[in-house]
Amino acid sequence: MRIAVFSTKPYDRTFLDQANQAHQHQLVYLDARLTAETAALAAGFAGICAFVNDKLDREVLQRLHASGTELIALRSAGFNNVDLAEAERLGMTVGRVPAYSPHAVAEHAVALVLGLNRMTHRAYNRVREGNFSLDGLLGFDLYGKTVGVIGTGKIGLIFADIMHGFGCRVLASDPFPSADAKEFVSYVPLEKLFGEADIISLHCPLTPETNHLIDADAIAQMKPGVMLINTGRGRVVDTRAVIEGLKSGRIGRLGLDVYEEEENLFFQDLSQQVISDDLFMRLTTFPNVLITGHQAFFTAEALTNIAETTLANISAFERGSGALHRVTVDKLV
Repeated sequence: MRIAVFSTKPYDRTFLDQANQAHQHQLVYLDARLTAETAALAAGFAGICAFVNDKLDREVLQRLHASGTELIALRSAGFNNVDLAEAERLGMTVGRVPAYSPHAVAEHAVALVLGLNRMTHRAYNRVREGNFSLDGLLGFDLYGKTVGVIGTGKIGLIFADIMHGFGCRVLASDPFPSADAKEFVSYVPLEKLFGEADIISLHCPLTPETNHLIDADAIAQMKPGVMLINTGRGRVVDTRAVIEGLKSGRIGRLGLDVYEEEENLFFQDLSQQVISDDLFMRLTTFPNVLITGHQAFFTAEALTNIAETTLANISAFERGSGALHRVTVDKLV
């Protein structure tokens, strides 16, 4: 198939080309992010390949469909950027990568916990400037602390396993408790988790129920000085409420790899520009905030799995057989 690949970086090309040796699709790489303005670039392509910050709303889907696109191959697990109802109405197939490397994301969440706890990002900058003062770098022993895990899919459970290895007590909240949860994971109501956890890590999908799950009311229920980590979906966190929580001290440390308005920021070099997102820039002023630019997935193993699954989805669609990880309005296949 001839596929227009949007939002491509050099590493995308490397791993997709490697995986494509077994499939021989015609991949046309586009640097542009998919929007209503750039959808015309896909004219004549039977399929397009999109990433997390590409926009696939009703207008974009209609433009793609009108120009001949039948398949949307997401090289991501998340699909909240796709209007699934409109895709189904237009008869367009949407495929995704349901799992690539849950260890990659879980381990990055742990890296944020460790970095924030011991303030290694601040210490690194101090030492480079010849400042060896320890003031402001005080951390705490992870051993014996209570960790709350919201969302116990593969990533959440791996994170829980790692934190248990540090000697932490692990509480979890999920409307669908996992049969794979270890005996040390205790499922509790969300309110209890908020009230008892020293560290809270978010690993839930973005749904209408989890949109702004972490809002002012939720933060008010948390222990003073709580550490909050989000490597899941940006819109699970209400940024304004979190900023107020940081200002009041209710949130003692904040680690983010995702941000609710990240599509205009992440995956590009904006170092020579003025960033107009005032909420994001306010977050960067706090000394107890550590932000990475949606890099939790970014390991060689994960990129290999993403590329291989994406190309396999395309081949399955073309042949009409094989494993196609399809996303529909009412179910995941």
